[in-house]
Amino acid sequence: MMTLMERARHEQTTAEVRAVAKTERIPVAELLRDIAAGVVVITKNNRRRIAKPFGIGPGLSTKVNANIGTSPDHISLADERKKLDAAVRAGADAVMDLSTGGNLRKIRQMILENCPVPVGTVPLYQTACETVGRKKNITQMSGEHMFAVIEEQAEQGVDFMTVHCGITRQTVDVLGRQNRLVGVVSRGGSFLVKWIKANNKENPLYEDYDRLLAIAKKYDVTLSLGDGFRPGCSKDASDGAQIAELSVLGELVLRARAAGVQTMIEGPGHVPLDQIPANVLMAKRLGHNAPLYFLGPIVTDIAPGYDHITAAIGGALAASHGVDFLCYVTPAEHLRLPDVDDVHNGVMAARIAGHAADIAKKLPRARDWDDEMSKWRKARDWQRQEKLSMDPVRFAQVRKQMPSKTDDVCAMCGPFCAMKD
Repeated sequence: MMTLMERARHEQTTAEVRAVAKTERIPVAELLRDIAAGVVVITKNNRRRIAKPFGIGPGLSTKVNANIGTSPDHISLADERKKLDAAVRAGADAVMDLSTGGNLRKIRQMILENCPVPVGTVPLYQTACETVGRKKNITQMSGEHMFAVIEEQAEQGVDFMTVHCGITRQTVDVLGRQNRLVGVVSRGGSFLVKWIKANNKENPLYEDYDRLLAIAKKYDVTLSLGDGFRPGCSKDASDGAQIAELSVLGELVLRARAAGVQTMIEGPGHVPLDQIPANVLMAKRLGHNAPLYFLGPIVTDIAPGYDHITAAIGGALAASHGVDFLCYVTPAEHLRLPDVDDVHNGVMAARIAGHAADIAKKLPRARDWDDEMSKWRKARDWQRQEKLSMDPVRFAQVRKQMPSKTDDVCAMCGPFCAMKD
């Protein structure tokens, strides 16, 4: 069975390609060309049906991912279902299950069965949890175990996976020469750094990358090449370890394309505002224009409780310079496991950032949406404004709090409404 990338190279149009082309208002031939080249991906496991497929890459609208999942301290299938539903209602284009507590396969199956959008995972989390569950140290993980988990999750239907292939013996050496303030903040990245140092061996995900490609090709899973050395604070941004890993990921992108496997590259992290454009340019250049998937970036480290805002600021700038996929950050970031409200607010903040970037990128459909809203705002047509709002429920809630006696204006200006002139 051919992968989506291989089909595109043979100019074969699939239902997913037609759906994405229609949503994005671009010619099918143009989309096929970009998928064939590896600059656009459509994340879909060949064993799973998706109600809302989407494309990630240049010329397409900025997409948003929502992370959910249990922790060892909070395990509730019901809570994860509520968070999943909240993410989808808020308009997330994808959901990642980052669970590390409870029956991981059962949790993942629930998400796959109830999620209408693509689902992603980080297989290394399950490998680590199972290793610890067997009363072993994380440094005792085996390569065979890692690949067995990857195949298990692919067979189950996972659409894209974060794999930390760029953490190698060489890049770990580079990390050791950096003067990082907070070190490695990626959970999967920290596992592999410890593993490499303890075993004095190469990362199996890098050493046996062809085996990983074979699994991904079998199920048409998109590989999201993880940034295990992403900066966890502003001071650590754009350092040698981050760039060394990125260079390795670029090499792996080319190998994946040769195998017909779709890939995207993940990016930072915590990055000061002035460094974001250079980070995007560097990632696109070293990554051979693979789609970019950034967390945030968070632009300041002093606003816990508001990191959905610090990330939205960075995400808007990053996406306007070419980032294609934003991973949301919730108000609970750095503090605790997100709840349903956190999920909703995180998705909305990231969607606002992505849409603002789409306007800057001159996507006509983005400007059209804003212009339509402005027309009805001028007309003071509150019903049409509500329907056009990114969050109609929030619009209605706020509007109901208006103390004014007339529906003709808002309570800010009242009879002095400038829109009435």
